[in-house]
Parts: sequence; C-alpha cells; structure tokens
Amino acid sequence: MSTYNATNGRRTAAGLVRLAGTALAVLLIAHIAFVLFNANFNNGLVSWVAQWSEVVGLWFVNLFDTGNTTFTIILNFGLAAVFWLVVTGIIARVLRSVG
Repeated sequence: MSTYNATNGRRTAAGLVRLAGTALAVLLIAHIAFVLFNANFNNGLVSWVAQWSEVVGLWFVNLFDTGNTTFTIILNFGLAAVFWLVVTGIIARVLRSVG
C-alpha cells in the first residue's frame, strides 16, 4: 500500500513542467534544423512543426530581422527555445521548493 507524499507530488509536477518546456524547445529546434537543411515544407511533419513553431515562438517569431532569413530564424526561434527552457526550469524549481 502506498501513501501519498506531497514531496513526491511536487517533484512529479516539476518534472512534468520541465518535460513540457523541453518538448517545446525541441519543437523549435526541429524547425530551425528543417530550415537549415532545406527540408521540404510540403511534407506533413515539416509543415506541422513550422505551424506550431509559429505558435510556440510567441513574440520571438518576428523579433529580429537580420536581413539573412536563415540567421533570423535561428536567432528568433533559438531565443524562444531558450525562453521556454528557462521559464519552465524556474517554474519547476519553484514547484519543488514550495512547502
């Protein structure tokens, strides 16, 4: 018989938050990789990743315009990926330390 432990619950919640942030960052990095390697945007997976990257990228999508399309995408979506990793890392740390 197992008993509920609040510490385990917080740890689990923190892990799920961190997992979500990592998944969002991986999505954004996949989009960057598809652009770098000139993937076929008519492909279902590539177009799905591109569409969701626009949503997940929040306000970073058109933040900078460097004049070089590839570098602009790396910069903007890379910043969005770092944002999600940092924010979810902070939230996970707070969840673990509460109580």
